[in-house]
Amino acid sequence: MGATTDIVINQRIRDIQREYLEFLEDDEDTGIYTQLVRDMVANGECRLNVNINDLRKKSPQCVTGLLNAAHEELPAFHRALKEYVSSVDTNYGFEGSFGSKHVSPRTLNARHLGNLVCVEGIVTKCSLVRPKVVRSVHYCPATKKTLERRYTDMTSYDPFPSSAIYPTKDDDGNLLETEYGLCAYKDHQTVSIQEMPEKSPAGQLPRSVDIVLDNDLVDKCKPGDRVQVVGIYRCLPNKQGAFTSGTFRTILLANNVILMNKEVSPQISTDDVHKCKKFSKQKNVDVFEMLAKSLAPSIHGHEYIKKALLCMLLGGVEKVLPNGTRLRGDINILLNGDPSVAKSQLLHDVLHSAPRAITTTG
Repeated sequence: MGATTDIVINQRIRDIQREYLEFLEDDEDTGIYTQLVRDMVANGECRLNVNINDLRKKSPQCVTGLLNAAHEELPAFHRALKEYVSSVDTNYGFEGSFGSKHVSPRTLNARHLGNLVCVEGIVTKCSLVRPKVVRSVHYCPATKKTLERRYTDMTSYDPFPSSAIYPTKDDDGNLLETEYGLCAYKDHQTVSIQEMPEKSPAGQLPRSVDIVLDNDLVDKCKPGDRVQVVGIYRCLPNKQGAFTSGTFRTILLANNVILMNKEVSPQISTDDVHKCKKFSKQKNVDVFEMLAKSLAPSIHGHEYIKKALLCMLLGGVEKVLPNGTRLRGDINILLNGDPSVAKSQLLHDVLHSAPRAITTTG
């Protein structure tokens, strides 16, 4: 019974793989991805971004399976892409319209587990980029043989992760030496994205989700960037000792990162320029006082606090001394006071004044 089930599953995966291969090889319309693959190979790149709308036109059932059963569909797509581009080790990413699967960190929940989703938010934290072992090679001096081992964990698309135990002895108990020059590694990074402040409910803390980035996706964004991340929403078991508890940690395994606005570029009209020039020519007006009063105008008083917040927003000029010492121009402030004196409201106004500002607590 088990062997029959495995045959049926393997046949289904091969059928899905054939459908994706037909999509990539389709030259009837425009042959978009044929040219994209050629350009990718010619430019030495290793990731193909696929617009999910193009796939929806060709095969709607593939899109349905991709969004709702990504753990089966993505390995099949990867094999189809590897078969289509046999000369290079390729990766893939998706973009386009995700419908109900276009979510924010707050709206991610249990029904999205195992699905391909598109999450948008602001990057708040990025870890260091570290190498992660994919394949290790070991040499046994006693038997003069070489042993190779591959590693997959819960952050890979493999449905059956391998053991994470690093071999030090072979089956006969002989010591092994690791050949580090023959081992294969990939770049690995974890980032956190937080829901956008303009979309978070009033009076509630913004929520965030952890993202796992591999290979060419690492260092593609930095804290403060507004991004859309496409990937599989997956849960990781929370082990306590030798047992697994009933609660799970959730992550997003990314296959594409889209920068929504990498740099802030405010739109300044001719009327704005005229008003700024007119304001600067008023000799009887203290510009600093006027700007401080314009910050959070609905909150009465707190003149010195508003001036401090204005200095924090504007910053200063970075200086580098002759001995190489760097004096940064940005400043930090500590806002301290009794409850209900508008501390949070002042910071909330600052949050909406600075386009790249993010909310933190603690």
